[in-house]
Amino acid sequence: MAEDRGGIGPISAWRLRRILAVPEIGILVPLAALTLLFYVLNPVLLSGSNVIALLRGLAFVGIIVVGQALLIIVGELDLSVGSVAGLCAIVAAWLMKTAGWPVVAAVAGGVAAGGLAGLVNGVVAVRLRVPAFITTLGMLFIAKGLTYVVCKGYPIAPLPDSVNAFGRAEPLGISWAFVLFVVVALIADLVLRFTVFGRMICATGGNAEVARLAGIGISAVKITCYVITGALSAVAGMLVMAQINVGQPEIGVGWELDAIASVVVGGVSLFGGRGTVACAVLGLLIMAVVKSGLVMIGTNWFSTHWQTVAVGLIMIVAVSFDIWRRRAKMS
Repeated sequence: MAEDRGGIGPISAWRLRRILAVPEIGILVPLAALTLLFYVLNPVLLSGSNVIALLRGLAFVGIIVVGQALLIIVGELDLSVGSVAGLCAIVAAWLMKTAGWPVVAAVAGGVAAGGLAGLVNGVVAVRLRVPAFITTLGMLFIAKGLTYVVCKGYPIAPLPDSVNAFGRAEPLGISWAFVLFVVVALIADLVLRFTVFGRMICATGGNAEVARLAGIGISAVKITCYVITGALSAVAGMLVMAQINVGQPEIGVGWELDAIASVVVGGVSLFGGRGTVACAVLGLLIMAVVKSGLVMIGTNWFSTHWQTVAVGLIMIVAVSFDIWRRRAKMS
């Protein structure tokens, strides 16, 4: 048997391959490289204030990324998350200010609205077999329209002082939104890795027919993931509402694309069955670093509007790599 002498030899090469095979390592490398690149171009990127601002900013979309990751791994997709987030924020604000509900009850109502939207998406896409792209695109417009119906096109304010106090609080020097994002991401990642439900998600996304033959209720698993994604969208929207202390109908605009891009950049396969929540979160960090880095160097090099171009290019490259990988495995 070959020996590992001084870290050189077959055993060391085997260990190195095992390390590099860890999905998160493959995402950490480009994350570190991009961070170093933008730091060299502008060291302000890693200043304490900018790092805190970056973490605060990604928390809202990050919560949605967690749900979107589970949904894509199970083989589905939700384009309505941004509009659902905005609708649920408006619903919660309306219940607080107009209907006079207590804050806790209003928040519960907002989460319930998000879960209901996810349930409708799931039933239509899974039970009625309408393609998820069409189903959730339709829900995007429905939720956006209902948002303006509820608020009549105007922001809902002022909200109770306790909402503003929660939104402005800074535990650990960051925000409650970021703390909640970390908790949600950790729980979801552990569930996906170490629970029966997590294995059911991966099995369903990997091969639905085999999962069905194994006795897994694939329809129930997929619909549950839709409901989770809708509820998390509601939470993200209401966290923004709490921070700005107003029910703003524009909350959530564009979040669906940011969430999907982050998940795909994190190596989660759009074809389902492969990926982790941790990878999706690292993909979110890559997107945040790219956007922040381009803003940092924009005034000296090129327009900050190039960040949108960069996001599109990164997403195309990530999906192309996933398709190439799948074809390589099949050949």
